[in-house]
Amino acid sequence: MTKGVKLLIGAVIVIFAAAVVFAIIGSKPSDSTWVDIVQNNKIIYHLDLSEEKDRTFKIDYPDGGWNEVQIKDGHISIIDADCPDHTCIKTGELRSENIPIVCLPHKLVIRFSDEGAGE
Repeated sequence: MTKGVKLLIGAVIVIFAAAVVFAIIGSKPSDSTWVDIVQNNKIIYHLDLSEEKDRTFKIDYPDGGWNEVQIKDGHISIIDADCPDHTCIKTGELRSENIPIVCLPHKLVIRFSDEGAGE
């Protein structure tokens, strides 16, 4: 085995290990129950999921389009949208402080926040 092949194998192992560590850190559940729903860089909702009743509501994008947000059992997710790729729906429930729910076509972000941050 040549030195170049050994270096390549070592680099692949390091990249794989870094990806595993990032996946573990990135999927760590948040301790916060507060979320911000942000559209066009403005907080439109600041909610405490531990206090919210189960409900579904629609967020309209001013230039056309919508996202349907569901709060159920203290969790929040986007369950329907008219965006073309549905990445926001495929993200599932908001679980991690590092991975928000994002709908780029409607400039919508759902993320965990601090208790008093949205006020």
